Amino acid sequence: MSQLIAIVYSDADRAHDVLRATRAMAAGHLVDLDDAVVVTKADDGAVRLHQTINVTAQGALGGAFWGTLIGLLVLNPLIGLAAGAAAGAATGALTDYGISDRFMRDLAREMHPGTSAVFLLVRQATPDRLHAELARFGGTVLHTSLSASDEAALRRLLAERAAATPPPPLAQHVVALPPPPG
Repeated sequence: MSQLIAIVYSDADRAHDVLRATRAMAAGHLVDLDDAVVVTKADDGAVRLHQTINVTAQGALGGAFWGTLIGLLVLNPLIGLAAGAAAGAATGALTDYGISDRFMRDLAREMHPGTSAVFLLVRQATPDRLHAELARFGGTVLHTSLSASDEAALRRLLAERAAATPPPPLAQHVVALPPPPG
C-alpha cells in the first residue's frame, strides 16, 4: 500500500529541490513513487499544483495510437489519429491520477503565502534513507499516512535539521539596487 508524505517549506522553491532529490533516489532504486506533486502558494494566496505526470499528454498519445489503429481498419488513419488524440487528451484532462487535486488544495489552505510543499505518494522505499534525504531539506510535516512511529521519526529528523541550521540573516534576502543616475 502506498504512503503519502506532504512536507511544507518556508520558501517557494525548496519543494522543487526536494522533488529533484527524490527523483534521483528513484533513479537509484531507493524509492518507488506512484505520484509526486509540488504545491506552491503565491503571496496573493493563489495555489498552484505542479504535477509531475501530464495525464493530458499521456491520454493524447494513447488516443492517437488507438485512433490510428482504428483508422487503419476503416482506411482513414489521419482522421482516426486526430479523433483519437482529441478524445484521449479530453479523457486525460478529466482524469485525476494519484494524489487527489482537491485534497492537495484543501491542505494548501493551511500553508502561508510564499511557501511550497511537496506531496509524495510512495509505493515502496527504504524508509531510513528516504527520511534522511527529506530531513536534509528541513520543512514541516503537513500530512502523512505513515505509521505513528515512522511519522514520529520523520518529524524528529526534520526538527533536528531545523534546530541545526538557523535561518539566514535578513540581509541575505535584500537585493542591492544600483544608485540612481545623475
